[in-house]
Amino acid sequence: MTSSSLSFDVLIIGAGAAGMMCAIEAGKRGRSVLAIDHADAPGEKIRISGGGRCNFTNINTRPQNFLSQNPHFCKSALSRYTQHDFIKLVEKHGIAYHEKTLGQLFCDDSARQIIRMLLDEIAEAKAKLYLETKVSSVTKTDAGFSVETNNGTITAESLVIATGGLSIPKMGATGLGYDIARQFGIDIIPTRAGLVPLLFGPDLLALTKPLSGLSVDGATVSCGKTEFDEAILLTHKGLSGPAILQISSYWNDGQDIVVNLMPRKDIAAELKALRQAGSKVMLRNALSSYLPSRLGEFIVATAGFDLPMADISDKKIEAVADLVHRWRITPTGSEGYRTAEVTLGGVDTRSLSSKTMESTKVKGLYFIGEVVDVTGWLGGYNFQWAWSSGWCAGQFV
Repeated sequence: MTSSSLSFDVLIIGAGAAGMMCAIEAGKRGRSVLAIDHADAPGEKIRISGGGRCNFTNINTRPQNFLSQNPHFCKSALSRYTQHDFIKLVEKHGIAYHEKTLGQLFCDDSARQIIRMLLDEIAEAKAKLYLETKVSSVTKTDAGFSVETNNGTITAESLVIATGGLSIPKMGATGLGYDIARQFGIDIIPTRAGLVPLLFGPDLLALTKPLSGLSVDGATVSCGKTEFDEAILLTHKGLSGPAILQISSYWNDGQDIVVNLMPRKDIAAELKALRQAGSKVMLRNALSSYLPSRLGEFIVATAGFDLPMADISDKKIEAVADLVHRWRITPTGSEGYRTAEVTLGGVDTRSLSSKTMESTKVKGLYFIGEVVDVTGWLGGYNFQWAWSSGWCAGQFV
């Protein structure tokens, strides 16, 4: 950017997934479009996602996979630009991909292919992209908006906020989008870290530290009435893994989570059968037939006894079964925004049109992507919300 003052039909603040999608769609309509970002490269969250292969959507995407104060808000955007629409775009650019698990689609090669695809589409739509451009102020004018940046003033008829949330601050995440919303009297649903590992208190940590690095596939984790059936990972701080990241978005401070380490077998029935057979196998060794041995040792230590199976009472077997099937934990917190994949909360959807993503209070002001109070599950859902909400705004800006 060289000029001290530039004017466009559409200015998009944020060149992530949602911002770039919006720029493409607005440019296709013949609008003059500029997307700006304070980073020195576009789509940084795309680049690091999915272990560098970008879990770009989920073939099972549906409104039930999203959290919001208004669970109906996301329905319009998701139905008008679907996961199948984005898959067609990926295929149009010849990007090879595969389904990993549970409908999650990843690039065979690199997340950079998705970024290159979006940049090629932006160029084809004749939209512009300026990086290392930091916003210092936003003003409403009679003609639209005036935005002051370190590279001069930019004016636009429509202003789109695609700044993302507070997750992963080392990637440049800021609260700018929320600040702009508040400036214009738009409410913010309180934000917190989502899709994030959970922490144990010192007493439990002392017991579980020997389990660090141990994973259990196919565990179920529940909080209240919500349950996820995926792998868990014990860490030197607490719990992680897909099932824990999923449940973290539903967990609040002070709440318990319940872990079923062996949901597909009845451990009480298995142990009682050993007892009835008069087995002299020690409890810890019996448990190692069903669970990793370190986990069996932890359960025995927590139960406070280790006896030959033939000598264990029903009461003791039920106590062990409770630890296996209903391990109740009260996390002391989460790892926070530092490692969170998403930000829960954000711009109140009651202030936005679900069809256009435009503010109902301020004409010409739009909010898309993670900055909005719509948060997806782990597994490509948040990218799909970015594509869908960006596409929708792009039809109207």
